[in-house]
Amino acid sequence: MNNKTQKRQAQPLSILLKAFVMFSAVLSFAVLVFLVAFIIVKGIGYITPGLFSLNYTSENVSLFPAMVNTVIMTLLTLLIAVPIGVFAAIFLVEYAGKGSKVVKVIRMTAETLSGIPSIVYGLFGMMFFATTLKWGMSLLAGSFTMVIMILPLIMRTTEEALKAVSDTFREASFGLGAGKLRTIFKIVLPAAIPGILAGVILATGRIVGETAALIFTAGTVAQIPSNLFGSGRTLAVHMYALSSEGMHMNEAYATAVILLIIVLLINGLSSWIARKLVKA
Repeated sequence: MNNKTQKRQAQPLSILLKAFVMFSAVLSFAVLVFLVAFIIVKGIGYITPGLFSLNYTSENVSLFPAMVNTVIMTLLTLLIAVPIGVFAAIFLVEYAGKGSKVVKVIRMTAETLSGIPSIVYGLFGMMFFATTLKWGMSLLAGSFTMVIMILPLIMRTTEEALKAVSDTFREASFGLGAGKLRTIFKIVLPAAIPGILAGVILATGRIVGETAALIFTAGTVAQIPSNLFGSGRTLAVHMYALSSEGMHMNEAYATAVILLIIVLLINGLSSWIARKLVKA
């Protein structure tokens, strides 16, 4: 069989695979558009000033306290998890020897933690942070539980981002007399910022959309706590509570619209920061 015959036989398969790839891309985009449109159509008409009242009541079912709690939960969780995850990834890529058993164990552990259901994290957080450490159901207990949940994600994405930086960058820096630490923080990390921010965005989405773990750790109180040891619900938990009650489904859809807008704003802000850092 000559090359021309092989090409003629391979061409239909290539066309079929290309068509399947395009169909998958269009289908994925269509599902995303449908979900977003469905949420907006169902909820945007029920966004009223009462939903943004300072205090929650059974009449206005205000989402403002939950929105404030979501911001606090997200910032506190990222403040703890991002430095730990980034520095852990730096150790794995820049300092640990290639093929090291310690590195293999850490990576396997991180991958295992990524696959654990969130309800298990919630039960652990309730038993350890809320009960053993006597923090009770609080924003602090919820934040530390979320730190454990998103830490593997930040570690893995940061690790891949650092690996993607060409070794020529490091060699050029060493050739100019820079030390290991200066090379990492002045050359490697700035080049890896877009990949690191991508991991932070994914982690933020998981924090904002989490319900199961936070119900058992942060609680469902629909008020802004006076301190981090107070209980408070996030927007996702607020939406779950409204839908489970069955009496405020319209307000639950409205909450979903606000949650979607917040996620889009966070993604847009992160992308803008990444572009600015790359240009700098």
